[in-house]
Amino acid sequence: MTQHENRTVRHPLVFRRVEVLEVTDLTPHMRRIVVGGPELEGFHSASPDDHIKVFFPNADGEFVTPTLGPDGPVFPEGKAPSPARDYTPRLHDADANTLAIDFVLHGDGAASNWAAAAKPGDRLAFGGPRGSFLVAPDFDHYVLVGDESALPAIARWLEEMPAGQKAIVLIEVPEEGDQQALATRAEADITWLPRNCGHPALGTLLEDALAGVSPAGDAFWWIACESARARRMRIALSEERGVPKDWIRATGYWKHAG
Repeated sequence: MTQHENRTVRHPLVFRRVEVLEVTDLTPHMRRIVVGGPELEGFHSASPDDHIKVFFPNADGEFVTPTLGPDGPVFPEGKAPSPARDYTPRLHDADANTLAIDFVLHGDGAASNWAAAAKPGDRLAFGGPRGSFLVAPDFDHYVLVGDESALPAIARWLEEMPAGQKAIVLIEVPEEGDQQALATRAEADITWLPRNCGHPALGTLLEDALAGVSPAGDAFWWIACESARARRMRIALSEERGVPKDWIRATGYWKHAG
């Protein structure tokens, strides 16, 4: 068995204030917001599944972000902290000093409501990424599995894959209209799985499709979706199919509240 060396690198935590430059609807449930500004200088994201902590205005319309203390982030006293959510840095253009973030429009919520109303000139704050997980480049196959919340990371990963790399991709989306044209130089087999009114936390489209995936050689399995579903797929791979745990990265990108 080949020893594939995944590794994690840490980055200094920097909080930034930026301005919305462009707003584009990619699909009915995905909106791209491009931000920029002087504080974006020096931003770096080393891995497709990096995440940044995005802060939204609090109930008073203020951005109340933490400073980094000896025991972690500390918010100023007497003010309501800004709501925050994790997002993938979808596309960073260092020359243009811009960063694209793709937001899922899913109804109520601090992030979705802000993104649905965002317009050029609006302000945003974010911190990170604090670290990057670098997957070994020598696997025979890369299996990428996720719902719409993982689509920005999957799309970025496919864009960054070199020619000749083999990928099997399973993407669950709300409806057929949420499919995107994904650019890649890799040899990628992409399967779209529209829920068509199915519940994003209770369905098994990804699980059923994953059960039929049998890549040749050594494969790295990347999974991101609702937390309980990601956990079940990880267990199925490691305990039922015997995939080494270091060859699996399964992350809950959101959690069903029901």
